[in-house]
Amino acid sequence: MWSRSFSSDSGDLVDAVVPFMGESISDGTLAVFLKKPGDRVEIDEPIAQIETDKVTIDVASPEAGVIQEFVAKEGDTVEPGTKVAIISKSGEGVTTHVAPSEPPTQEAAAKVEKPPSSPPPPPPPPQSEIQPPKAAPKQPSPKPSATEPQLPPKDRERRVPMTRLRKRVATRLKDSQNTFALLTTFNEVDMTNLMKLRSEYKDAFLEKHGVKLGLMSGFVKAAVSGLQNQPIINAVIDGDDIIYRDYIDISIAVGTPKGLVVPVIRDAEKMNFAEIEKTINTLAKKANSGSLSIDEMAGGSFTISNGGVYGSLLSTPIINPPQSAILGMHSIVNKPMVVGGEIQARPMMYVALTYDHRLIDGREAVFFLRRIKDVVEDPRRLLLDI
Repeated sequence: MWSRSFSSDSGDLVDAVVPFMGESISDGTLAVFLKKPGDRVEIDEPIAQIETDKVTIDVASPEAGVIQEFVAKEGDTVEPGTKVAIISKSGEGVTTHVAPSEPPTQEAAAKVEKPPSSPPPPPPPPQSEIQPPKAAPKQPSPKPSATEPQLPPKDRERRVPMTRLRKRVATRLKDSQNTFALLTTFNEVDMTNLMKLRSEYKDAFLEKHGVKLGLMSGFVKAAVSGLQNQPIINAVIDGDDIIYRDYIDISIAVGTPKGLVVPVIRDAEKMNFAEIEKTINTLAKKANSGSLSIDEMAGGSFTISNGGVYGSLLSTPIINPPQSAILGMHSIVNKPMVVGGEIQARPMMYVALTYDHRLIDGREAVFFLRRIKDVVEDPRRLLLDI
C-alpha cells in the first residue's frame, strides 16, 4: 500500500510533518505558518516554512482537508519527521474562529444589580490636629561626566534574532577572511561593444530563445575563457594538495530579503549565451521565492557577484569557500576616456578579482582579469578563440 512520505495517517486525521531537508541538514527553524487553524488546504499545499542555514523548505499538507491544529510553534527547532500540524480530511471537529460577543445593551446593563453602598467616610479631623510632614530635601540629579557616552534609550532599539541563513553567511564569510590570504586586483572595462551587441540583437534574441539578453551572460562567457587560460584560478587548496577542477561551475551571487545565496551554473563551459541566460533567469526566480534546492547551491568552482545592480561603484568581494577567487562587477558609469587620441564619453565598469594569494600569484590574477577585459570589450574574440 502506497502512502505519502512523512505523513502519519490515523483515519480521518493525518499529520503534516517536516520533510527530508537534504543530506547535510539535520534540523531547521519553523519560521512561519502560512495558514491558520480552520483553513481549508489542498493536497501538497504549503502550510508552513522551515528555515535552514542553506535553504527555506515548505511543509506541505499530505491530504486535502481542514487544519485542525498546530502542534509546533514558530521559532521551534524541528527535524525531519517532526509533527507540525494535524489535518482533518473531513473537517469534522475543527475549532472555528468565534466572533467576539456583542456588547451588552442598555436594558441588560440596567438589570445588573449594583453592590450595596458603603457607609459614608468619617469627617476629616480639624486642621489644628493635622501635622504636615517635613518635606525631604530634594537631591540634585547627578550630572553625566563629559567623557561618559550618551547612549540612546533602550525603548528606541529593537532586538531581532538572526535568521539561520544570515548566521550561516556570517560564519562562512568570517571563516573566509580567517583562512585565505585575500588580495584584490582591479581593472576597468569599456562596455561599449557589449552594450551595442545587446542593443542590436536583444529583440531577435528574445524572439528566438524566449529570454532577454543581459550583460551577465557576456561576463560568464568571459570568465569561462579566463578560467580556461588560467586553470589555477579554478583550483583549490585541500590540505597539502591542490585540486585542479576540469569543469567550470560558476556560482552567481544573488541577494534576497533573507540573505545572500549563490546558485550554481553547472558546466558553464558547455553553454551558449541563451543557455546561460535561461539558467540565470530560472535560478534568480527560485532564489527570490526561496525555492532553491540544496543541489542547486552546492559546489561551484568560481563566483561572480554583481554589486552594480545596487549602484556599487567599487568593492573588494570576499571569496566563497571552498573556491579560490571571486569576480566583482560594478555599476556602469559614463566617463571621459581617450580613444584614438580623442576624449570621448564611454560607459565604463570597474571589475575586481579577489583571490587566495596562497595559491594564486599576482601574475595569474592580473592575466585573468585582463582576459575578462579583452573579451567583454571585444566579444568577437570568443568566436575566433583569440
